[in-house]
Amino acid sequence: MTSLFTDLSVTIPVIAAPMSGGPTTPAMVVAAHRAGGLGFLATGYKTPEAVEAELRTIRAAAIPFGINVFAPNPGPVSEARYREYAAVMQREADRFGITLPPDPVDSDDHFGAKIDLLLATPPPIVSFTFGIPDAAVIRDLQKAGSTVMQTVTSRREAELAVQASTAGGHSATLTPDRMPDALHITELVVSVVSAVPLPAIAADGLATAADVAAVLQAGATAAAVGTVLLLADESGASATHQAALENPERTETVLTHAFTGRPARGLRNRFIDTYEATAPYGYPALHYLTSPLRKAAAAAGEPELVHLWAGTGHRHARRAPTEQIMAQLAP
Repeated sequence: MTSLFTDLSVTIPVIAAPMSGGPTTPAMVVAAHRAGGLGFLATGYKTPEAVEAELRTIRAAAIPFGINVFAPNPGPVSEARYREYAAVMQREADRFGITLPPDPVDSDDHFGAKIDLLLATPPPIVSFTFGIPDAAVIRDLQKAGSTVMQTVTSRREAELAVQASTAGGHSATLTPDRMPDALHITELVVSVVSAVPLPAIAADGLATAADVAAVLQAGATAAAVGTVLLLADESGASATHQAALENPERTETVLTHAFTGRPARGLRNRFIDTYEATAPYGYPALHYLTSPLRKAAAAAGEPELVHLWAGTGHRHARRAPTEQIMAQLAP
């Protein structure tokens, strides 16, 4: 354990990873601390006002925590390819009576406003995903008292954190249209820690105490887990998502960019089988295109049209308190 984690009263090398879109809740962050680990709040796809409200809840518990921010790194998509895909998506959306964006939506996910919020009330740790922020942003956060972490997927991208190709949800790769070579997580940890003289946090579908022990032995400082917490009592994952995770017939996870225009790992379903081959790359435009459809399908209990993000260790997810799940992951 590093001095940073010791100072934050972290007693087990297990981190509750930030899962955007609902699964990570303030209650999960607090429960991770009760287990002796560290919880990360996810800010992705939330307004600054929503983030501020969740921060107030966590700060009321007087615990150390981290917070994750999507750093802008847009992937362009031609208007012609977008409109072609949008027409196909609209046919799926018609059954729910919703209209999808006919033109590409560009958004930086309120990046500037979220940074201003974090500078005003600095959290102990701020991590970035999808892109690397400007050096000035990093310096300002550090001056304010926050430790800054960066999520990467290869030795070339390495700064601090480590994420391999079998993790659930979006890959943090900086080049979403050119995924890095797939390495076993222990190989990637060894590669990164040998190249970068900084602590590394491993994230890669880790779902058992043996998984955590393996990445620690390879040189990681801690292990971040996400999928294994999707069924936790404090999880905010939709009922449709959770039911799919418990469905014994869903045995395969695959990488897909069909939902959001960025590669992400999830349970295989009809949407992926139908649209993966023809979907363009283009984030965040595709995310905003399919988001209303995915939300409507989740509310209707139709998993075949929902992004069922999950890592390869999804079979280890179970219904239990976050505190219990994390404590049992400690080697």
